Amino acid sequence: MNTALLSYSSLPAERIGVHPPVELPASIRLGAVYLLVASLARSLEFYQHVLGFELLSQVPATENQAAVADLGVAGSPHVLVRLQEQSNARPIPRRGRLGIYHLAVLLPTRADLGRFLKHVWALGVHVGSSNHNYSEATYLTDPDGFTIEVYRDRPRNEWQVSAEGEIQSALDPLDEAGVLQAAGVTRWQGLPAGTTIGHLHFYTGNLPVAAAFYHQALGFAIETWSLSGALFVGAGGYHHHLGLNVWAAGSPTATDADARLLYWELWLPDTATRDAAAARLQAAGYAVDSTPEGPIATDPWNIRVLLRAEAQPQA
Repeated sequence: MNTALLSYSSLPAERIGVHPPVELPASIRLGAVYLLVASLARSLEFYQHVLGFELLSQVPATENQAAVADLGVAGSPHVLVRLQEQSNARPIPRRGRLGIYHLAVLLPTRADLGRFLKHVWALGVHVGSSNHNYSEATYLTDPDGFTIEVYRDRPRNEWQVSAEGEIQSALDPLDEAGVLQAAGVTRWQGLPAGTTIGHLHFYTGNLPVAAAFYHQALGFAIETWSLSGALFVGAGGYHHHLGLNVWAAGSPTATDADARLLYWELWLPDTATRDAAAARLQAAGYAVDSTPEGPIATDPWNIRVLLRAEAQPQA
């Protein structure tokens, strides 16, 4: 990393990150993450009681349909995670499959992170943690081997960039005492209003190939490029909506026999922006298939993204 660090706020937006030929708008958001799991009951226990998700709906298995459950935040209709059951799905070995590395749940405040940390410690759950400079993060592993990051962002005026516009990341120890103090006396009551899927992180086989899909074609800016074996890409100057790494390069891609990411949703502000992103991916030679919900594109490691369009207000 460059040692001549600047405040994020000191650079204009066009100077932060490496911008693609056509850039995704700042108003994009990550939607639902669709995961295949071996036991729906086992996963619901973890996602509800450990992570604090609200069960929004559940459909039992039928002869033609797997059992599924939609999870989100109490009081919000937005699905953040959909779990689909496949009883013989193999667990994920550590760094053993190309595909998802982790999904990241973004809490609104540092106090929320402190309440979450107290909660999981009281349950006796093993939690990793880190200070990433722009965020404070905790890490847990679910019953199928998926890593879940639960984090909070620092305000952007506290982020740092290099003179070249690279957002500075770190792997420093978390200030656990400060995070716990921020919680005050309020107890954890599940994921609070305003919680979102903040980012996703993928194991890929090759960074230039990953950048061709996610940066040049889809339209994310590269925000951080000096990390060992990783690129962080985002829209609207965010530190990263996606992490792309080669830390499991040489491992096989997840198969139909594995617990895995089925696909993830990228919400775009309107149908024109969605269709333009799909057209860029198709023109670059990637598979783009039509579905009733929108186009779904597949990257070189069979990671699939469903492009969605926000509903437009009636004129």
